[in-house]
Amino acid sequence: MTSLLTDHLISSLIAVPFLGIAAILLVRGQAWARWCALASSLVTLGLALALWSGFDTTIPGMQFVERVEWMPTFNIHYAVGVDGISLVLVLLTALLAPLCVLASWASIESKVKAFMSLVLLVEGAMIVVFTAMDLFLFFMLWEVTMIPMYFMIILWGGPERVRAGIKFVIYSLTGSLLLLVGILGLYLQADRTFDLQEIIATGISSDAQTWIFAALFFGFAIKLPMIPFHSWLPDAHSEAPTAGSVILAGVLLKMGGYGFLRICLPALPEGSDHFAPVLLWLSVVGILYGGCLALAQTDLKKLVAYSSISHMGFVTLGIFAFNGEGIQGAVMQMFAHGVSTGAMFLAIGLLYDRTHSRMISDYGGLHKAMPRFVVLLSIFSIASFGLPGTANFVGEFLVLVGTSYGGMLKVLLAMGGIVLAAGYMLWMLQRVALGPPSTPAGAMLPDLGGRELLTLAPLAIVVFTVGLYPAVLTETVELTVNGLVEQVAAALEAAGSPTD
Repeated sequence: MTSLLTDHLISSLIAVPFLGIAAILLVRGQAWARWCALASSLVTLGLALALWSGFDTTIPGMQFVERVEWMPTFNIHYAVGVDGISLVLVLLTALLAPLCVLASWASIESKVKAFMSLVLLVEGAMIVVFTAMDLFLFFMLWEVTMIPMYFMIILWGGPERVRAGIKFVIYSLTGSLLLLVGILGLYLQADRTFDLQEIIATGISSDAQTWIFAALFFGFAIKLPMIPFHSWLPDAHSEAPTAGSVILAGVLLKMGGYGFLRICLPALPEGSDHFAPVLLWLSVVGILYGGCLALAQTDLKKLVAYSSISHMGFVTLGIFAFNGEGIQGAVMQMFAHGVSTGAMFLAIGLLYDRTHSRMISDYGGLHKAMPRFVVLLSIFSIASFGLPGTANFVGEFLVLVGTSYGGMLKVLLAMGGIVLAAGYMLWMLQRVALGPPSTPAGAMLPDLGGRELLTLAPLAIVVFTVGLYPAVLTETVELTVNGLVEQVAAALEAAGSPTD
């Protein structure tokens, strides 16, 4: 039994959320639906930790590989596996899912079975995206992630939920269609195979790489989102329920960065190198633009949403630096952003449950009424602007080191984004937590209870664990990243266009 589980650990990891959905549909009562969702997500987290503990950091390439013929006529396989990069994102997905269930325990009162099923559906789909080695499987589950997010927004969202949901779908479908064009281009260029390893080994012609990269870029950039494809994000965040915002910011955005790392860099090194100068400057613009917009917000959720645009700019800045420090920093930034921003949305959601307001001006003096809440909010706020000792600092520092090899101007401008982040986070914290309460009711808000502490405390622990001992993740990622950098450098040298 142990051998069977070890041999099919990723499939077990994928299957548990879907089995949880079946259990939710079979049980009676909303309480049982909540417990089934929590149990399923906790089992998934346990399997993800088992996958991490069994991962050999001294072996390059994919591990725990499973491959079964699925549609032989089209050379399509069920093929899954993990390397250091994908494993980190699987861990992030599995960590946030049970916390989303806990955060929705009392706030979701209608259609509970449907909501919990959607949380598990998006969790299972994202795990497939991060482990897929076949591009058809990758794309199919990429599309599936859009469905639960759409219904979360339009059924449980705010007053403008329908507009935000439709905008989310239009942007997502546009990106997906272009992504499909790019994947079909790879399929045709690589002698009709969707196997990513075979596509990389085949080698795509230089001319084809340019247009295929352009198609894939739009798909990944919209999901990330990069400037100027970002306008769907603030609306989706502000109207989504708490769990939807956490999933969206914590994991869904990372699918874009992961696509660049998993597909574009190894399969299209010349195309990536051709567009890299433009993408690096777009990243810098995104860092500063997102920070400036966050500084101007009066809505808590929109402030954090615009901060995500700024933070994800560091991810693309590191990826297209084409060196080990930059790419390793991008992976660490994706994980750290998922934890800290997911925690911020959870905290805002707990506050909204008490007051039904997201406006910063409606708060003040929370340090007296809700001291435990303010402590945790302060931790996540300082983590968001990369204070040394927190997880975000590790990612941002490595990205800046990697970027510095190409010149210091981009580094100095990107550091301006960190200054802006400190400004809007500390200003938000000062207005929400300090000073006198804005209303008499604000002075009597109840502090966090046991379930709410259990929702936020694990993320605070992760923030400091990774910040103070980053090797807990960097050792997992390092060999994979080094192999990717060497692979891209060799391809560019063979093509006669080495990186800087």
